[in-house]
Amino acid sequence: MSAAAPAEAAVHERAEVLARVRELHGELTEGGRRADAEARDPAENLAVLFRIGAGRLCVPTAYGGLEDGGSFAAWPAVIDTITEIASADGPTAQNWLTTWLVARMIFTSGMPPATLEWVADRLLTEGLRLVSSAAETGSGSGPVTARDVPGGVMVNGTKTFNSNSGDPERTLAHVHCTRAGVRGDCSALVALDDPGVTLHGDWDVMGQRGTCSQTVTYDDVFVPDGQHYRPEGVNALFVAAAVQFHAALLHGMADGAFRAMTGHVRRPGHRGTLPSYPDAVSDPLVQRRVGELSARLAASRALLRESARAVDTVDAVPAAIRAASFRSKLVASATALEISSALFDLTGARTTANSHGFDRYWRNARTFASHDPADAKNAYVGAWELTGTEPDFFAFQRA
Repeated sequence: MSAAAPAEAAVHERAEVLARVRELHGELTEGGRRADAEARDPAENLAVLFRIGAGRLCVPTAYGGLEDGGSFAAWPAVIDTITEIASADGPTAQNWLTTWLVARMIFTSGMPPATLEWVADRLLTEGLRLVSSAAETGSGSGPVTARDVPGGVMVNGTKTFNSNSGDPERTLAHVHCTRAGVRGDCSALVALDDPGVTLHGDWDVMGQRGTCSQTVTYDDVFVPDGQHYRPEGVNALFVAAAVQFHAALLHGMADGAFRAMTGHVRRPGHRGTLPSYPDAVSDPLVQRRVGELSARLAASRALLRESARAVDTVDAVPAAIRAASFRSKLVASATALEISSALFDLTGARTTANSHGFDRYWRNARTFASHDPADAKNAYVGAWELTGTEPDFFAFQRA
């Protein structure tokens, strides 16, 4: 077997995972609709993704997964997978991409091989879920701390916005801590079913309900040596990739809304805008609007794929790649909001009924699009275009 064969096999298997996600789009859509209606974790959908091997995309080949090469090798395949999942259900996609993102942090952390093998095995055999427990905005309790004790560290404090925390028995939180007064000096792996962990269950919002992005409090939680580490500084490539995650999630929501809209419009007997036409499909005003939205969606997809290819082919990120990632998110956000709203213009008042669940496309898009200010990203891109030099990222992006 040639040296290239293992990599070629991995490419083939990544394509198979994506093909399976596409085949199961209808099942994932219905699972997401039910979870949203009940404002609960989309555990059924995540079980489907685990069953078809999507977790292998989160694990390096050295540990039995499909992630090979650098930190963002085969990045377009990951972005395509997230987009397809998000087309079916936004919360499911956000939960899955959170696991991927945290897994990347863990497998590049320098923690002992035994720890990495343990995490990889749980991802591959148990469907382990991972949480980025980083935000402290609004906690009112100061930074989460890690205190050195014999054999490990003791974690104390409260984190907000813990997405993917809806199944504590199957979840590890990657907790960013202040140690010895130094912010971000320690990251620790904490099981969410630890007796010292309190899940507040306070995620009560109109969209992305299934992310269960609740507040979590850690009260003297012991983390043994080998399961915590001192992280390096912010990686520019990682930041660009995280922005593309956001763009993929929003573009997927736009795609899902477009599929729901066109599927309903094609239904026999569905009325169009003009009474002189027998149905919506033959109505030129409906055709014009669908064509316009199709062009918006295609432009969003092209920008997303272009920025994903840029990350896949470089080791260091120039300002141009970060700006490309920002452009992609801006266009995906606007497209998701436009299509998820236009859906009702073209399908009519009856589709506002809860039985359709179409409103979740707009609620999910509107909720996630509010994650951080679009104006700041527009200003960053504008500064880059006008000056040709890289702006100070942290002057535009909230920590």
